[in-house]
Amino acid sequence: MVFPDPISSLRRAIAAAGAGSSDFDLNTDVVLSENRVLRPAAVLVAVTMASGQPEVILTKRSSHLKHHPGQIAFPGGKQDETDTNLVQTALREAREEIGLPSEIVEILGEMPVHETVTGFRVTPIVAHVREAFKVIPEAGEVDEVFQVPLSHFVGAQNYQIQGRHWRGTKRHYYTAPYGPYYIWGATARMLRALSEGLEP
Repeated sequence: MVFPDPISSLRRAIAAAGAGSSDFDLNTDVVLSENRVLRPAAVLVAVTMASGQPEVILTKRSSHLKHHPGQIAFPGGKQDETDTNLVQTALREAREEIGLPSEIVEILGEMPVHETVTGFRVTPIVAHVREAFKVIPEAGEVDEVFQVPLSHFVGAQNYQIQGRHWRGTKRHYYTAPYGPYYIWGATARMLRALSEGLEP
């Protein structure tokens, strides 16, 4: 898919976004407690035009981490007390995880929140990285930083539904494999939500 004006397309996709999503979207038999407490978090869905086409910046988490080792993720994390809002959370985490300078980031908008099975209420912050920058993976946290063409995530044909047993039940989730990278779970679901507004 060719984007004549990628940034305008992203803004329209954000404006057209529907309701929030969750890791339970494909598991309709799951009943969530109304009293559940979710921790606020944010991720930066950073799009760069450095190669001449819009690409999404993703990370591969360190295989030594206790939580989600080796998984593909956006830069991001839980909101700290020092963060005045979730945009600051996403920018701070991106600076810490991949060395992205906040001053070259143009915030395009926020997507609806995504609830994770691990109890987070994640807000995807979509942004345009206006310049090339020196990538500095956070030691011990990030094994690799890479980019995937935005077009790869547009269209239902680029997504698969798979499942695995988790805590005694089979959980289904979206995947969007790209080359050697197995993109799945919350990351794939948030990309699917954004892509719905980009489809022709």
